[in-house]
Amino acid sequence: MRTLILAAALAALPLAAQAQTPTPEPSPAVRAMAAGYKALTVCSALKTAQAAGGTRTLESVEANELVGVYPEIDALVRGMPVEVGERQVSVPWDEAMPPRVAVFSPGRGCVIQPVGWTGESPEIFLPGVRVNEPFATAEPDGDAALLNEAVEQAFEGDRYGEGINTTAVLVLQNDRIVAEEYADGFGVDTPQRTWSVGKSLAGTIIGAAVQRGEVDVNAPAAIADWSREGDPRAAITLDQLMRMASGLTSDSAGNRTDALYFGGVGIDEQATTWPLIAQPGTRYRYANNDTLLAVLSIAPTFAQHPPAELFRRLGMYDTWAETDWRGNYMLSSQVWTTARDLARFGQLYLHDGVVDGERILPEGWRDHVSRPSGPQPGGAQGYGATFWLMNNSEGVPADTISANGNRGQYVIIVPSRNIVIVRRGEDPTGKRFDPIAFTRDVLAALD
Repeated sequence: MRTLILAAALAALPLAAQAQTPTPEPSPAVRAMAAGYKALTVCSALKTAQAAGGTRTLESVEANELVGVYPEIDALVRGMPVEVGERQVSVPWDEAMPPRVAVFSPGRGCVIQPVGWTGESPEIFLPGVRVNEPFATAEPDGDAALLNEAVEQAFEGDRYGEGINTTAVLVLQNDRIVAEEYADGFGVDTPQRTWSVGKSLAGTIIGAAVQRGEVDVNAPAAIADWSREGDPRAAITLDQLMRMASGLTSDSAGNRTDALYFGGVGIDEQATTWPLIAQPGTRYRYANNDTLLAVLSIAPTFAQHPPAELFRRLGMYDTWAETDWRGNYMLSSQVWTTARDLARFGQLYLHDGVVDGERILPEGWRDHVSRPSGPQPGGAQGYGATFWLMNNSEGVPADTISANGNRGQYVIIVPSRNIVIVRRGEDPTGKRFDPIAFTRDVLAALD
């Protein structure tokens, strides 16, 4: 009877009211962004894997990196065709416009070109022979069965989150790999995008510049566009940018900066334009722009000391720090690297910034980045200077810091236990891996 009543009521409505509202077509701007996302992701995934001596297939990328992306472009990204060439990847998106193009260069990774681009990208080659030095392995000091159970749950169970997609787990204890596992299609030579783990890499690059005497983190950030007389942004320090305490406007929580990441807009064209809405140092607001600006402020040091130089010194030969089309490093997100290279990154902090007897980071830099100075975020983790803090989690030592990234990227560093935990993932939007619970279980299994 209820169905008949509803049907009768519907018949009484005007025809115009009965018609369903059509779903609006995506705007050209949204389609262009989706095409840029796909072109850059496919280019970076395939080309860095090839350069690292591994293999990725387009099918694997489409099943992992291109599933569960931002809701407004997810369906578009899945449906758009893609053409993979020797040096570039193209994605058509509009009959009247050229395709979106990402171009790969050795030592540089892939770069998404501006909308409408049809030219040639200058090739940037950073010299240096690739050497993938093997890690020492060992049986864990502790309960191997418990450790294996935690690792398997990260891949197969729902203990650490429902609907997640773990692609790699690596546990380092006393500088030796005691657990390492990869999903099908991934391996030791498979770089993945770091997402915001890149922010902690950026903080490390800044620390290396401090050690060389080229940068003072307590001085105002050297942003040319803020140097005009009377501009209050000139007072923002490099340290405040590293702590997400700049006071600058963010257009959204996290300030997604899609135009910079996938739209082909240059960092120096957009990131420097945001006004102040709070006194620097008085408000925490996680924002990609703060890290982008911190890196931009030390850009003059890259002529002699590009990020790749530090990565090679750490043995991270399968790591690519990508740039925008103008050559500005996108170190808030656009780094592609392997689980083993991230373990080497973690080792640097286990050893307080020293590698093979050479000090790479200033003495006490680990304390600096793990100090919760100034305003703090809500939630289970605090924030230092480009690193998250697990300083208030039961079962986790208070000195634990982590580099966290979208889609489930984690590098968890426990100096007091000499342990690094790396978890890589391609978790769909809305699905979250629980790094604190995983860390607690791994540590409980190890002596």
